Amino acid sequence: MVSRTEAPIWSNEGEEKPADVLMGFEDLAPEGEVYQKTLRLVECSMFAAVSGLAYFLSNSLAIENYFGCFFALPIVISSMRWGIAAGRKTMVATIMLLFVLSGPLKALTYLLMHGLHGFTMGALWRLRASWGLSIVLCSFVRAMGALGYVLVSSFLIRENILAVITINIHGYLTYFLTSLGLNAIPSMNLIYALFGTLLLLNCGFFVFLLHLLYAVFFTRLGQKSSLRLPRWLEQAI
Repeated sequence: MVSRTEAPIWSNEGEEKPADVLMGFEDLAPEGEVYQKTLRLVECSMFAAVSGLAYFLSNSLAIENYFGCFFALPIVISSMRWGIAAGRKTMVATIMLLFVLSGPLKALTYLLMHGLHGFTMGALWRLRASWGLSIVLCSFVRAMGALGYVLVSSFLIRENILAVITINIHGYLTYFLTSLGLNAIPSMNLIYALFGTLLLLNCGFFVFLLHLLYAVFFTRLGQKSSLRLPRWLEQAI
């Protein structure tokens, strides 16, 4: 049997240390791979905990409408700092925390109304996509999430909420046309198109405001160079 010997490495104190020990110390340096992975894991966990607890307390205190614009922010921060995979992990960790604290309904609500939208926004910002593309895609994702939330609520209360909304729109539009002296009854296809347009406009305005708010937030944190801002906003900030 032949044993392999390695040349000893000496420290400044004159003590002999194995090469693998020194390599371990190098990995624990701030620029090392182990340190960076640990820091990413810790930050993603903290962001998920903050987001989950904020959503849980907001629901418990019935103040969700006042802080709803901040629920997607931790996912965007994780995506901007550590990449798209980190943003996805933060979203999944937040959902799992809410699943334990509040049950599957609250966790699913967060996923549909805030999680998917925040992950899409963080991924697009990480890829430095234009604001036009980011706003359009995020508006579509939030609109799909809102529809999913309506369908889930309809299943839970055994009532078709979407049908109730479209019937009310049909009634209001028919009354409006009658008041104008027009003897016309709008078709349901027109009602569905009007409902979809209004939903996209609502989500578009909300997403646009979130883009402005998060852009100002990242700028104040000194991360302006990592953002791709429109020219008018960059000049204003």
